[in-house]
Amino acid sequence: MAIMNMYVQALHVHPVKSVAGTAPDEVDVEPWGLSGDRRWALAGSDGVVITQREQPRMALAQARPLAGGAIALSAPGMPDLVVEVPAPGLLEPVTLFGKKIDTVVADAPAAHAWFSEYLGVPVRLVHLDDPAVRRPVNPEYALPGETVSLADAYPLLVTTLASLDALNTLIAQGDHPQEGPLPMNRFRPNVVVAGATAWAEDHWHRIAIGDVVFRGPKNCGRCVITTTDQTTAERGKEPLRTLGRHRRFGKSLAFGRALIPTGTGTIRVGDEVRVLD
Repeated sequence: MAIMNMYVQALHVHPVKSVAGTAPDEVDVEPWGLSGDRRWALAGSDGVVITQREQPRMALAQARPLAGGAIALSAPGMPDLVVEVPAPGLLEPVTLFGKKIDTVVADAPAAHAWFSEYLGVPVRLVHLDDPAVRRPVNPEYALPGETVSLADAYPLLVTTLASLDALNTLIAQGDHPQEGPLPMNRFRPNVVVAGATAWAEDHWHRIAIGDVVFRGPKNCGRCVITTTDQTTAERGKEPLRTLGRHRRFGKSLAFGRALIPTGTGTIRVGDEVRVLD
């Protein structure tokens, strides 16, 4: 039997942007990302999308995908809640990184109240009904027609265990060693790859995961969310302090690589990962 050099170690789907998700054994790949990934988000009273940047306690809430795109919500001190996909209706724009995106407000007052009570600020739960037409990928790196869900900028994020090990070694040698080693959930990836060498993903311009091919347009610039402990919602200095010293590319502090599907299919834990370009 052939030995696979690289393979999928884990898959992650986050149905609600900035809320904890699930780790399925397999998931369908759609043109705009993994099925069910980041199709929901929270918007404040000003219409701006809220993330862990502003509300680190979002890390402690969890959304599980259900049939038909519905989600099951849970959070400390809150009753469990199921929210169905809203019926097509009046589109309402929200703002994400200064860009307007048309969404449909959840037809569930209980969901708005649930999140508002949990976070202590008024918010509404919104759903991206049609990623195929609602939100294009960053035109600086996109090919015509490429779209994305409510992820920050690109359909998927891939990381490697070897790069996390290398980063944790650097953190241990830095001025906040007590904060390490960091787990992979700090980076909220979609695909985690085992068997690669450290930082190999920097050069993945085109890869195949199982039978699905992806473009790798750029490294992923990291933000303050990576300093948030995903099990306590407490913030520290790492990994941004260490990334700033060792992984600075222009204005970006890089860890992981953005991926854009060039086709559709199903990917699974254990699938072989092959570098094509």
